[in-house]
Amino acid sequence: MITLVFTSLLAGFLALFLYQRMTYPFFWVDLIYYLKLRRYGKTLRARMQQGIITYLDCFLQQAKKNPNKPFIIFENQSLTYQDVDRRSNQFANAFRTEGSLKQGDIVAVLMCNEPDFICVWLGLCKLGCEVAFLNVNIKAKSLLHCFHSCGAKTLVVGADLVRLVEEVLPDLKNDNMAVWVVDHSSSSEGFNSLLDKVERMSGENLSDLPKVDIMSNFLFIFTSGTTGATCVLKKKFSASQFWKDCVKYNVTVVQYIGELCRYLVNQPMVPEERAHSVRLAAGSGLRSDVWKEFVKRFGRIKIREGYGLTEASIGFLNYTDEVGPIGRASYFNKLSMSFELLRYDTQTYEPVRTDCGRCLRAQIGEPGILVAPLTAMNQFLGYAGNKVQSEKKLVRDVFKVGDVYFNTGDLLLHDHRDFLYFRDRIGDTFRWKGENVSTTEVSEVLGHLDFIQEVNVYGVTVPGYEGRVGMAAIVFKQDHKLNGPKLYSHLVKTLPAYAWPWFLRIQTSLDVTETFKQQKVKLVHQGFNPEITQDPLYFLDISQKDYILLTVSVYQDIVSGKIKL
Repeated sequence: MITLVFTSLLAGFLALFLYQRMTYPFFWVDLIYYLKLRRYGKTLRARMQQGIITYLDCFLQQAKKNPNKPFIIFENQSLTYQDVDRRSNQFANAFRTEGSLKQGDIVAVLMCNEPDFICVWLGLCKLGCEVAFLNVNIKAKSLLHCFHSCGAKTLVVGADLVRLVEEVLPDLKNDNMAVWVVDHSSSSEGFNSLLDKVERMSGENLSDLPKVDIMSNFLFIFTSGTTGATCVLKKKFSASQFWKDCVKYNVTVVQYIGELCRYLVNQPMVPEERAHSVRLAAGSGLRSDVWKEFVKRFGRIKIREGYGLTEASIGFLNYTDEVGPIGRASYFNKLSMSFELLRYDTQTYEPVRTDCGRCLRAQIGEPGILVAPLTAMNQFLGYAGNKVQSEKKLVRDVFKVGDVYFNTGDLLLHDHRDFLYFRDRIGDTFRWKGENVSTTEVSEVLGHLDFIQEVNVYGVTVPGYEGRVGMAAIVFKQDHKLNGPKLYSHLVKTLPAYAWPWFLRIQTSLDVTETFKQQKVKLVHQGFNPEITQDPLYFLDISQKDYILLTVSVYQDIVSGKIKL
């Protein structure tokens, strides 16, 4: 009798196990990940009960615990936690003594990858200053916009970026901006040298570190960043040196954007690409075909593709080995983080609403706009100095009167296996070469040319490339025509290369919606194929510094990869 019962129970468990494997194959993986998040959340709440813990606190704790451990490795330099702690103290004392900086002051930092970038940042943090990181690729007008947006009255600039700042120095002086160059001297009038002051300062710990609360501003971010323990820095990314550096510095974890991985798989083979110690690659934007080739070619590296935002507390991580998704949307995941995918109008990219004014959820297998509810624990504090743009990111009365959701502006797809896939970025932004491009900014820049009357900027896909490359539909002023060399010269002076429109579509008028918004959907769909449209198309030929007519032959060379973008 006991044997029969045992056999029946065993058969039942086996049947249940097989049913689970067939219908919910990721049940245990999802559950384990959920429990890890719960444990992490519990630990975080316990630590927060002890008071606010900042990035600076974490660094100082590490410096005290592991003073001689390498913190930054840069070219032939190796700086320990203690080295960086002492040098950041020197920067803090210099800023306080020579620059009269104090808690709450906003300081913009325009520096390339170098150890002193970290030391300047930490030094300013030790004074309680709010730091704004600026993109070193931006041009003069965009630089001024960043200053005005964050409200900075002090700029710290790297020695190799002085020329960029010189272009806007008169405007900065009109705004009473103090400019410090990270060098021992300054050959340009209007710049204060910094390093000569720093090296006279004490490296001892500051006795009066600022007190902060949960709502204190820490950083103004215009571009994405990264944090870690030991960090290996380079001035610029080098695909040919990547694996050699990984072997040289015994790197175990790398962070990527999808374009970076594509560069690596397109490089010639080197012995180091299989002799490294890298065990994990984490990032976003990795295309499935590149993903497969990356894992196949570079060894047993776990890929952890994710999705996240700086503006709101929503993010996903693909903690499985499934190729392609950015995360999971299982029952357990929704317990830890609330989000919705909304059905949208393909012409306006606005959420579709019922006759009652409520939004509709996207169906399984249908792309939808990712939105997240705003709560006490998930707030959206807005964009610095721009209440209008902040309000545009909110969707109100979504499922009931009074509810408010943050609109990410991204299209995601939830499939029948509960995987989430990134499909596209909508609205006035597209991504190219790992950078976000504002169509509004590019349109404004092009609009300054005397031969352009109207312009509509958008991104189009190119086979073999991540993201979307810039394209512009242009209407000329009466009795004017395209001046390619002038346009190229204007782009070089005003925009980083990743924001340039590589393709032009010449039109007699621009299509608009019923509410007079520029119509992009049809333009994006038709792309730059000369066989689809009768409008003249042009392509940016860097070698000629001019836009040339985009023929079928040129088009074929681009899509085949013969012509590189």
